[in-house]
Amino acid sequence: MSDAADQELTEQARKLFAGPIEFLKSAPELKFLPDPEVPEIAFAGRSNVGKSSLLNALTNRKGLARTSNTPGRTQELNFFNVGDPLQLRLVDMPGYGFAEAPKDLVRRWRHLMNDYLRGRAALKRALVLIDARHGLKEVDREMMRMLDDAAVGYHLVLTKADKVKPSALGALYEATMVEAARHPAAHPSIFTTSSEMASGIAELRTAILDAAAS
Repeated sequence: MSDAADQELTEQARKLFAGPIEFLKSAPELKFLPDPEVPEIAFAGRSNVGKSSLLNALTNRKGLARTSNTPGRTQELNFFNVGDPLQLRLVDMPGYGFAEAPKDLVRRWRHLMNDYLRGRAALKRALVLIDARHGLKEVDREMMRMLDDAAVGYHLVLTKADKVKPSALGALYEATMVEAARHPAAHPSIFTTSSEMASGIAELRTAILDAAAS
């Protein structure tokens, strides 16, 4: 993509995310999913990775996605409409890796996510959020393998980058790139973000719009 085309896409993404965005519905089971009428971009990540904060930063809205001090609060697929007319949907997936969650609840989450990933033609891309303070954990690798098996392309997104020293962040970025290269569905582009500082947000918006259009 040329610089001019890249700048145009960035501006389109800025305008899109500055426009109408609203919560559509929660789906505890596949039968409650909305009609697959527009491209969908799914957000996955460990509980307390900052998923809700990132969604709020992307959409310039403080309360679009609920944030909580209790990890594992999101237990359903939450759908958000973006644009008027509707252009795409953001999908907030249940947080994973919360050790204190009941096993039957964890099992239901896993089945819901796996069924959605494997059977949703409208799903264009997933974003797997990684806490920059901790790096990739085994539960993240499990999600990456799930996406690999479902043949769903995904980006790794480092969150809370402002909480890490630049040298440590650089080392984490390099290590994450090496690991991503081992996964067939992982895209080589890795994003570094901070919801508090708004860093990396414009780039991620552009990537979302680009994925939705592909």
